[in-house]
Amino acid sequence: MSDIDQIRNDRQIAYWLLFVCAAIFIMLVIGGATRLTHSGLSMMTWDPLMGWIPPLSEAAWLESFKHYKQIPEFYELNPDMDLEGYKGIFMLEYIHRVWGRLIGIFFLLPFLYFLFAGKIRKSLRTQLITMFALGGLQGLLGWYMVSSGFDQAYVSQYRLTAHLMAAFVIFAYILWVAAGLLFPRREPSLYSVKPLFMAVAGVTALIALTVAAGGFVAGLKAGFAYNTFPLMDGHFVPEGYGMLQPFYLNWFENIAAVQFNHRLLAETVLLLVIGLWFYAKRFELHGPAKIGIHLMFGMVMIQFSLGLATLLSVVQLHLGVAHQGGAMLLFAFSLFTLRMLQSTEK
Repeated sequence: MSDIDQIRNDRQIAYWLLFVCAAIFIMLVIGGATRLTHSGLSMMTWDPLMGWIPPLSEAAWLESFKHYKQIPEFYELNPDMDLEGYKGIFMLEYIHRVWGRLIGIFFLLPFLYFLFAGKIRKSLRTQLITMFALGGLQGLLGWYMVSSGFDQAYVSQYRLTAHLMAAFVIFAYILWVAAGLLFPRREPSLYSVKPLFMAVAGVTALIALTVAAGGFVAGLKAGFAYNTFPLMDGHFVPEGYGMLQPFYLNWFENIAAVQFNHRLLAETVLLLVIGLWFYAKRFELHGPAKIGIHLMFGMVMIQFSLGLATLLSVVQLHLGVAHQGGAMLLFAFSLFTLRMLQSTEK
């Protein structure tokens, strides 16, 4: 195979992987809506084969609703819900799960085509198989999260955050590989960009940590408390921040501490990205790396504004969903910039 043919094949594979990334982004948005509408526990069973088909008769709907009435979420949070209300939350969770299956198909079928057409380099095959395996494990992790809500009104914040971060890991892996295929080589900068690369790497890690902190905010419903800014009930550090013992439990189980940590991390990310944008001017960036820095700067402004609006609105649905999607976009732009700086440095 000629170099030109290989470049063309790599580009086709990159576009396919970016499509999968877009599908994962949509999955995250649907998942955010599912969480905020308390729809995630509406499906008490999940048939691996027949799960594509929702209840089709009134009797089937009543049977499904009967299962839902047996869990704490119903009799503690939704005791007045009727069948029509149940159908609404069921269908949102149904779409969430079916879309997860479709992502598997979006990945598997093109992979088999590229594989049998001889378009995948040997060095890339293991990476692609790993992506598919991670997607399957994410499905199992999702069910593990849902099952934690069978004995209590809410799913475990630990399992919810693990499910969220696993989605980010899979997204990051696919995007990293796709960006490398799409932009395999860049002209070296006149000056070393390693300091900038390290700075972006640190910010990317901090964004991921902020997302994880946001997972605990979501799991504990902490966004429905302390809906003022910049102070929390008149205090910079809220009262009761360290009320749990041992102290580290406050970071995961104390609503006041969890929300404060997420706020502080988000504010730090905002300031660092702004500083990074000015710092990047010292380097002679061009092409994708320069675009990536600008995208980070613009997105961090949007994301911080969305977070603030979500808080002050006491987590209105459309703002909460947009804020979760914005987190993935900011992370994606940061990761893309990091990948482009790595290519430039080589």
